Amino acid sequence: MSKLHLVFGGRVSDPQTLDFDDLGSIDVVGMFPDYKSAEKAWRAAAQRTVDDAEMKYVVVHLHRLVQPDLMAKPD
Repeated sequence: MSKLHLVFGGRVSDPQTLDFDDLGSIDVVGMFPDYKSAEKAWRAAAQRTVDDAEMKYVVVHLHRLVQPDLMAKPD
């Protein structure tokens, strides 16, 4: 079974939070079958906006939402 991950980002009001300003303008980078490929995509997206402190990209472990019992196991 693949462990699905979602990478997305957008403008936040406070870079220390996940409080996205406009959900309509979220940049969905994509869905990935493993953490390694998701992290690679996250790094690329974050690097493109490195000079904009209000832009934030995150990796969401979708497999943990679908099957919470997998949280005890490493990625």
